[in-house]
Amino acid sequence: MRFRNSRQCFPSCSSLHRVDQDRAYRRRKKSEEELQWPSSSAHVISQLAKCFTTAMVGSRAWIGGLFTRSNRRHERFIDYPLSILQEQRFQRLQDRILVPFDETRLDHQEALRSLWRISFPSVALTGLVSEQWKDMGWQGPNPSTDFRGCGFVSLENLLFFARTYPVSFRRLLLKQRGDRAKWEYPFAVAGINISFMLIQMLDLHADPKPKCVPGMNFLKLLEEDEKAFDVLYCIAFAMMDAQWLAMHASYMEFNDVLQATRNQLERELSLDDIHRIQDLPAYNLLFQ
Repeated sequence: MRFRNSRQCFPSCSSLHRVDQDRAYRRRKKSEEELQWPSSSAHVISQLAKCFTTAMVGSRAWIGGLFTRSNRRHERFIDYPLSILQEQRFQRLQDRILVPFDETRLDHQEALRSLWRISFPSVALTGLVSEQWKDMGWQGPNPSTDFRGCGFVSLENLLFFARTYPVSFRRLLLKQRGDRAKWEYPFAVAGINISFMLIQMLDLHADPKPKCVPGMNFLKLLEEDEKAFDVLYCIAFAMMDAQWLAMHASYMEFNDVLQATRNQLERELSLDDIHRIQDLPAYNLLFQ
């Protein structure tokens, strides 16, 4: 296909941020119109990934605007005590999210290689800087540039997902199920966005403890399982993909899908009968 008008078919990153439900509705109503894409699909995918990454790491004001609106429901704060175990595990989690990705560290390099080996076991990686990384949904040939907004924890989250729930991980990586959009979300960059979203939703930068209801309830789950954050990440990724399919979304609706995912997670974390991370209703998405 060819573009009628490339600026109409491919929005700027700033316009991507401002998509609302009315515009999304009108866009879906016009879905039968012929879209004319560039002859190089690899170029388009690279541009999509760049927009998703810029949405997270490039416009901090937009990030704050998106997530602050949701937090206003939790402005009233009731103090609560933490057990010694909760304090210890919360501190260790906070330490994790403060670690930046460092492409000169051997352990960080090996973590990237491990992610590739798990994702594409039959394909040899030619280097830490390679066009191959775009196949996983990174912005460009050097994945290290995509970690500016979230740090090493986002790579740890992806690795945990791949190792702990490999069937679900590959299903999402390869987009194996559902009526997929013509232009899908870039897998790896979406994963970084999910890590960032969870950190904000749970108020993990708070000192000395979260002041929002989801964060307060999450600490109870963390007391039961120190891997609760990593498991919640996997649940959130599976939920985001399910929301994506249910909303018949395309890349222009990614922010709407991410917000819907956050809203659903907040509801599930507020249920009275949630005592372990595995009690969340959406946990079952990892085994479908």
